[in-house]
Amino acid sequence: MTDGPDAHVSPRTDLVERSAPFLPAGSEIRQAFICQAAPNFTFFLITYLTGLTMFWIKYRCVAVTRDAIYVLESSKLSGGAKPQSLVATLPRHTQLGPVSGRWGQMNLLGERHWVHKRFHHEVAAADRDAGFTQ
Repeated sequence: MTDGPDAHVSPRTDLVERSAPFLPAGSEIRQAFICQAAPNFTFFLITYLTGLTMFWIKYRCVAVTRDAIYVLESSKLSGGAKPQSLVATLPRHTQLGPVSGRWGQMNLLGERHWVHKRFHHEVAAADRDAGFTQ
């Protein structure tokens, strides 16, 4: 995979396989990423250091298809990698980014979510596919 703006991004196979049962039959997942929602970033620091705020953080997996964006609630112990239910379906023309920094911020469902840098290319690819430029 190249890093240029036209680079093809393949979603993580495990996220695709685990998300598929919650999407309409025949959906092709083009991008998938994990994000977390919490009142502020301090919750992540406290969770990292002590684990005490883990249960206030929402762990989500986002699966993007040609037609829609699916937000899936995931188990807390999986860190977002094991979806358990569909929370919402967003229109495909919803802009997700841009995201930057080690933990990029985005607004989903009226909540601030953080996306780790390893998934920023997925967010950028989803926005490019929807016609947004960064």
